Amino acid sequence: MSSLEEPLGLGDLPKLSINRLERFSPSACRASADDCSSSNYKHRNGGNNQTIFHSSAHSWHMQGQYTDSSRNGVDMEFRALPRKVIWDLPRFVKIVEVGPRDGLQNEKSTVPASVKIELIHKLVASGLSVVEATSFVSPKWVPQLADAKDVLEGIRHVPDVRFPVLTPNLRGFEAAVAAGAKEVAVFASASESFSKSNINCTIKESLVRYRDVVSCAKKHGIRIRGYVSCVISCPVEGAIDPSKVAYVAKELYDMGSSEISLGDTIGVGTPGSVAAMLEAVMSFVPVDKLAVHFHDTYGQALANILVSLQMGINIVDSSVSGLGGCPYAKGATGNVATEDVVYMLHGLGIETNVDLNKLMDAGDYISKHLGRQSGSKTTTALRKLAN
Repeated sequence: MSSLEEPLGLGDLPKLSINRLERFSPSACRASADDCSSSNYKHRNGGNNQTIFHSSAHSWHMQGQYTDSSRNGVDMEFRALPRKVIWDLPRFVKIVEVGPRDGLQNEKSTVPASVKIELIHKLVASGLSVVEATSFVSPKWVPQLADAKDVLEGIRHVPDVRFPVLTPNLRGFEAAVAAGAKEVAVFASASESFSKSNINCTIKESLVRYRDVVSCAKKHGIRIRGYVSCVISCPVEGAIDPSKVAYVAKELYDMGSSEISLGDTIGVGTPGSVAAMLEAVMSFVPVDKLAVHFHDTYGQALANILVSLQMGINIVDSSVSGLGGCPYAKGATGNVATEDVVYMLHGLGIETNVDLNKLMDAGDYISKHLGRQSGSKTTTALRKLAN
């Protein structure tokens, strides 16, 4: 089997340091309630569900009535989640929706610009504040995104939402600025082989290219987001050393990227390999500047997100209805579904400002257009309950 078809074995994983293991031990865990003087700490989630931390019992449960129509008003109660599962979780997680770009770029049938625009409007209506809109890449390489200018025109009047667009080089950046882009993203790989096959240059050459893009972006007052691909493994090279990921992330951060998204491009990561990678990167880039981007090839995405949250990450990339997959990585299935991420986060009492019902409507819209069922397990389950 190829490295793409075979998940990384334990022998391939970089070892966690003793200090990191001690940090994650149960005795080192710190529940949110420990910061409060009273025995109970109450936190509202979406106005309907109430999370109560019992500092004396070292456990928590959610109580109250869900009013989502998908749950038919049924009383839902979650009890006795072990305290060790929820230590140090953030109170709020920002979700970066990548469906309109990363999710659709590999679709064989052309999705009209009007459909992409409507999808983005529906995603914004659900409460998402960051939606990756499109990419200014050569139509020769990604024909699906040849309508980038039209898509930006269709969303240019949407207020208070960030719409980053991918710009692989200076030419793409100039086209994006001319089309009215207010935020751009650049992407480098932690794998030398993948960099050469994907963007036709070495890692160092790509970083030189992006310094020019970032320099111009600064002159225009445009925000820059950086992506690092193949942070766990490469379809050509296999396992990637975390130090290589740290190097690329640091370079992107030092040149001026306001946020660095770490992508498990082929979805082979596990909580163990993700923790080792994040430990390396966090030695060079502040944790509040990092985001995680997981594909769900081996069904590990939500587990990987959870361990990332426990390590301090509070920005998560995801794709509505689980759309996506890297066109240059054979066998890489879709991104983790935004609906599933939101369901998990809300179940942990973490705020997202996202309305799950409206988000599922957006997923239904694009899934219907593509002629397939939603790739979200949450949507599938809740729609069955509603019928």
